[in-house]
Amino acid sequence: MTSIDEFRARARAWLEQNAKPFDEAAGHDGEGTSVPLEESKRFQKALWEAGFAGITWPKEYGGQGLGAEELIAFNQEAADFELPTGPFVIGLGMPGPTILELGTEEQKRRHLPPMLRGEEIWCQLFSEPSAGSDVASLQTTATRTETGWVVNGQKVWTSGAQYSDFGAILARTDPTVPKHKGITMFIVDMRHPGVTVRPLVVATGHAPFNEVFFDNVEVPADAVIGEVDKGWDAAVVMLRNERVAIGAGGRARTNALGYDSLLEAARTRGLESEPAIRRRLALLYARESALTAYGRVLHEETTAGIQIGARGSAAKLAGAELALWAADLAQDILGSDLALGSADLDRVVAAVVGAPGGAVAGGTNEIQRNIIGERVLGLPKDPGVDRNTPFNQLKLSR
Repeated sequence: MTSIDEFRARARAWLEQNAKPFDEAAGHDGEGTSVPLEESKRFQKALWEAGFAGITWPKEYGGQGLGAEELIAFNQEAADFELPTGPFVIGLGMPGPTILELGTEEQKRRHLPPMLRGEEIWCQLFSEPSAGSDVASLQTTATRTETGWVVNGQKVWTSGAQYSDFGAILARTDPTVPKHKGITMFIVDMRHPGVTVRPLVVATGHAPFNEVFFDNVEVPADAVIGEVDKGWDAAVVMLRNERVAIGAGGRARTNALGYDSLLEAARTRGLESEPAIRRRLALLYARESALTAYGRVLHEETTAGIQIGARGSAAKLAGAELALWAADLAQDILGSDLALGSADLDRVVAAVVGAPGGAVAGGTNEIQRNIIGERVLGLPKDPGVDRNTPFNQLKLSR
């Protein structure tokens, strides 16, 4: 038995003992909020103690110091179980890897181990009402003081802000230079009295997102991630991690629009032998497999220290388009059952209604195509008439 086989067997045994098997018939809200927060924290701590949290992170920062193969093996085994780790997905998938790459030694030792142990939850604070896909147009400001900075402004579409302890925020620190310059990324304390979080209800009826207001929020000088006025470089790193996390998650039984779920739906309705449905299910399997393989390549390269650059946008775009395509297939398989609704189809209904959101979250599909065209294929950039204009000279909606 190879070391990977041993790791897989150990992971399977631990999951069987500590996690609930995935129940297709059970209700899932898809937002990581179906269990109490304290239960999620306890599970995350147990996961870390067993050696299955931070699998590829360095040991000196609380990780396991293993490779991408172990990470993929664990994720494959975990697909058969209910893991109440939703509140930690943002922190471990986006701010955590960014601090690991750009943070100071003090930031890494202070923040990464508590993330892995489930003691602290993080969110990402990029989008604003007037700066969604064009994040560089953000208007939240950070003004320098004798002891650090003071942040004022508003963020929106922030996942998990309601229970987060810290956030990675982008703020404008120099409005006299073009918009992609003069931005800085900070660590912000979400428990500061000047932080106000308000939930936003989406089409599925859930409230996974929030709008967040910052009113004279003090941030210490050592809270800068990367360099002052070079926050766009840090944002590119975090967005790269975000797009890989969103797009390259691989096949999981918990996906209501995944091959396993839709094949079972077709069998239940006697459609698994219908040629058109069989062909589309085969395509779904192939597309999922291709995305899983691509995600594995990106994870392995990242673990090996290879910069994947804008190729993360390809994973994000493929994942978003796959969800839309699978939503169409689900509607054809379920027909009027989907419209009438029933308890056993709640997950699928929510997934179908929520699928278009994947083409917006983490950067729209159009933005991903621009990134791929410019940074992967080497095509000419858009003219970008505001690229060289000082930010304080731009006419922006407020």
